[in-house]
Amino acid sequence: MVDFNVLIEKGEDGFYISEVVEIPGCHTQGKTIDELIERTREAIELCLEEKQEVNLETRFVGLQKIEVPSKNATIATN
Repeated sequence: MVDFNVLIEKGEDGFYISEVVEIPGCHTQGKTIDELIERTREAIELCLEEKQEVNLETRFVGLQKIEVPSKNATIATN
């Protein structure tokens, strides 16, 4: 078994989107978190079949929310 780090966002259309940190270009989407996780596992398996090497040396450190003055950005909220 190999562990992968997955970033999850919620798109404008309400779908959840995942991106696998260690495999550039490996991403998918789902209507629910459960569907997204299952589809992400499938995407990882397909990406691993396609790629000869995966850089598992990439070490995900974490996420950090950084506050900036709102005058510098236009933020859309739902």
